[in-house]
Amino acid sequence: MAEHSADRLEERARSPENPTSPRLVSLDALRGFDMWWIIGGDLLLRSFVKASGRESWQWIPDQLTHVPWEGFHFIDLIFPLFLFMIGVAIPFSMAKRLALGSSRTRIYGHLLLRVAILTVLGMMVNGSLLTYDPRQFELSYSVLQMLALGYLVASLLFLHLRLRWQVVATAAMLIGYWALLAFVPGPGHEIGKFREGCNAGDWITEFLVGKWRGYQVGWIVGVLGHASTAMLGVFAGQLLRSPQSDVRKLGGLAALGLSCLALGYVWSGWFVQHLAATGLATSLIDWPIWFPIIKDRWTSTFALYAGGWSYLLLALFYLIIDVWKIRRWAFPFIVIGSNSIFAYMCWQLGSGVFRSAAEVFLRGLEPYVGPAWYEPIAWAGATGVLWLLLWYLYRNKTFIRA
Repeated sequence: MAEHSADRLEERARSPENPTSPRLVSLDALRGFDMWWIIGGDLLLRSFVKASGRESWQWIPDQLTHVPWEGFHFIDLIFPLFLFMIGVAIPFSMAKRLALGSSRTRIYGHLLLRVAILTVLGMMVNGSLLTYDPRQFELSYSVLQMLALGYLVASLLFLHLRLRWQVVATAAMLIGYWALLAFVPGPGHEIGKFREGCNAGDWITEFLVGKWRGYQVGWIVGVLGHASTAMLGVFAGQLLRSPQSDVRKLGGLAALGLSCLALGYVWSGWFVQHLAATGLATSLIDWPIWFPIIKDRWTSTFALYAGGWSYLLLALFYLIIDVWKIRRWAFPFIVIGSNSIFAYMCWQLGSGVFRSAAEVFLRGLEPYVGPAWYEPIAWAGATGVLWLLLWYLYRNKTFIRA
C-alpha cells in the first residue's frame, strides 16, 4: 500500500491539472510573523507596556508569559504555530521532490539529514553539544528537536497514507496519547488527574534518558502530540494545494479551525467547569474523559486548540496576501520567514550581540527618553539589526535551510 500511495502522490505532483505549486507568500509571511515574537517582538512589547504605565494594558504581559501548567496564553501559540506551518509545507515540498524525480530513498535520506541537523542545532541552543558527560547520561531536548521529530513522523504519514488514513492516524495519536496519560497506572497517578511527574510520559522519559534539568519532561511520548500538530498543518497544505477555489479553501481552513477549537475546548473540560460554576453538570467534573490543555506535555487538547488558532491565522494571511494580493505590509515578515531557522539560531545564540550593535547608535537617546522608554527602543533596534541581516540574505536570494 505504501508503494501505491507514493506512486499516486507522484502522479498528482506531475499531473497537468496540479503542477508543482508556487511558493505560498502567505506561509512565509505567517512564519515570519510567528518568528518575530521569538526574535524580540515579545521583549519589545513587554518593555513598551511597562514604560507606558497603563493599567488597562497590563493584560498584555500576562499573555506573553507561558502558562505554568494548565491553560493557554497567546505566547503558548508561537511554538505550535511554527510546527503547524512545517506541516503545511510538507505536501508542497514532497510533491516537488517527487515531480523532480527524487526516489523515496533519497527523500528518506533528506528527512533523516534534516532531523539530524535540527537536533544538532537544538543542542547548540541548549549548550549541550560539547558537554556530554558519560558518567551522568542525560539527553537534553529543545524546541528544534521536537520540531524535527514532529516533522519526521508527519512526513512519513503523508508519504505512505492516503488522506483518509492520515486522518485516522492523527486521531489515533491524539486519542492514544490521552489514554496513555489518563489510564496507565504508576507512582502518584490518579485516573483522570494530570500532574507533573505522575504520568506515563514522564516515567518513560525518565526511565530511558533520565531527568532533564532536574525535572521530568515526557517529550518521548509527547512526540504523538507534536506529530499531531504537524499533521494538522499537513491537512491545511493539502487543501491549499488542491484545485479547489479560493473560497472553498478559505471555507475549509475556517471550518477546520473552528472545529479544532471547539473540540479542544470541550475535551479539555473547560466547558464543564463553566457549567459547574453555575451549579449545572457538577457530576461531570470527575469524569476521566477530560484532558486539560497543558503545553508542557503537549496534550491532545493543546494540539487541537493551538491547531484551531493556527488554521484561522493561516486563513487570514492567505486571504489578505494570496487572494487579495495585499502584500506590502507583510514584507518585513516575509523577510524573516524566508530564513526563519537562521533567524531563530541567530537570536538564541546572539541576541545580546544584536542589542549591543543597536546601542552603538541608540545609546545617546537614553538621557532624553529615560531608562523605561529606552528599553523598547533598544529591543526594537536589536531586532532591526537582525532584520537587516535577514533582508541582505533575502535581497541576494540566499535562503538557509535546515
